Amino acid sequence: MLLSTRTGISVTPSEAIVKGLSDDGGLFIFDNFDKFSFDRTLVGCDYAALAKKVLKFFFNDFLPEQIDSIIDVAYSKANFSVPVELRSFCKTHYLELFHGPTCAFKDMALTVLSGLLESAKGNVGDNSRTLILTATSGDTGSATLSGFLNSDINAIVLYPYGGVSPVQEAQMHHFAKNGSRAIAVKGNFDDCQSLVKKIFSDKGFSHGVKLSSANSINIGRLIPQVVYYMFAYLQLVKKGAVEFGEEIVFSVPTGNFGDILAGFIAKKAGVPISKLICASNANDVLTDFFKTGVYDRKRPFYKTISPSMDILVSSNLERLLYILSNDHDYVADLMKDLFEKGEYTVNDGVKEGFKDFYPFRLSDAGTAKEIADVFDKYSYLIDPHTAVASCGLEDYRKATGFKGVGVVVSTASPYKFALPVSEALGLKETKIFKAIADLETKTKNAAPSAIKDLEKETFTPTVWEKADAEENLKKLICEY
Repeated sequence: MLLSTRTGISVTPSEAIVKGLSDDGGLFIFDNFDKFSFDRTLVGCDYAALAKKVLKFFFNDFLPEQIDSIIDVAYSKANFSVPVELRSFCKTHYLELFHGPTCAFKDMALTVLSGLLESAKGNVGDNSRTLILTATSGDTGSATLSGFLNSDINAIVLYPYGGVSPVQEAQMHHFAKNGSRAIAVKGNFDDCQSLVKKIFSDKGFSHGVKLSSANSINIGRLIPQVVYYMFAYLQLVKKGAVEFGEEIVFSVPTGNFGDILAGFIAKKAGVPISKLICASNANDVLTDFFKTGVYDRKRPFYKTISPSMDILVSSNLERLLYILSNDHDYVADLMKDLFEKGEYTVNDGVKEGFKDFYPFRLSDAGTAKEIADVFDKYSYLIDPHTAVASCGLEDYRKATGFKGVGVVVSTASPYKFALPVSEALGLKETKIFKAIADLETKTKNAAPSAIKDLEKETFTPTVWEKADAEENLKKLICEY
């Protein structure tokens, strides 16, 4: 069973996946992470086999054959050349999670979520028409539209106008087919996310479909992400980089707190992780939070070269607060303070749980320097989000003297962000696909065809003013 973070309402895994968000506005979370058996017998598992084991444990109201089928389809060669790849440079390892259809880590879960949602609806006897409503800071949008492309379930994706990379925007419109839509809103990601949450909680809004979410607020999105932390550790054991039981560090580019929360869950489930580096860009609300215990969203919002992290309200942090406090009334009060006052302060008991995290922030200039430094040192190209995490790991080593194994969670192909990446390497091209060609020449590596082929795409985005977005969205939903 799962519990709501705000009232303790309990639901089955299938019910949680279908609902996405709890009726009380809270998020669903398990309370049995430590019951998972993470042991040496898993070292020989391939990625699909490990994913099946994890999902069967947590989503235990699904039939085993349902999970088997979902995973076999999700991680098939049709979707992934390889599910994940570890690129190793001495004791630093880059966990590449961008070998899926949209060349970003969101594919790892969203290729799974469509199958989970369809099966979950059957499990609860829900024959209604379902519509996915989700906000994106970039990669979630295209991965959602891709993941549900061949499903009977449509999706509406809201993204900040001018707040995503050209490739991210082109990908969203490429996959917005068969009734699904990508809509630009003149605002930032937090505006898009707030609108989605408002629609979910509006009990007076009458429409003919059942709404669900593909953001990591949906537990069906979050749990598949736990798998790659486990797999990375097991691969390091298999390669002889660590002994089983030896602790390692993960550095995670962090915005909405879903990816790093999956790492924290993996730690709770038995993966020997000594520290999770919470790597932020100039939108450093999480860095300040882990240092002070005060979450304050009342601050300037910056557009950066790592746009998927341009977030001031990190939704998944609510799950961490519940895990650390085990008190849904307390969490509900904090969320009320955040909504009404724009900030909250946690108690000493919750702050004690922050010991598992190391906060770090990096400017755009520092991000560009890290891209150049990693390429100069290893002839290895990384995207701006990965660069923030990469520099975070080095900062942690210097600050603590840590000499062990560190894993940088590499969340996107550098070619998705070719303009800032090429500029970081001293290239001057300002047109996206010419910049991609310049990077191919400099690195002697081909960009993924899923990105290069977008050059042939043409699209005219639908753009909504922020003031009109709620009314427009309700009208659009009613059309389904």
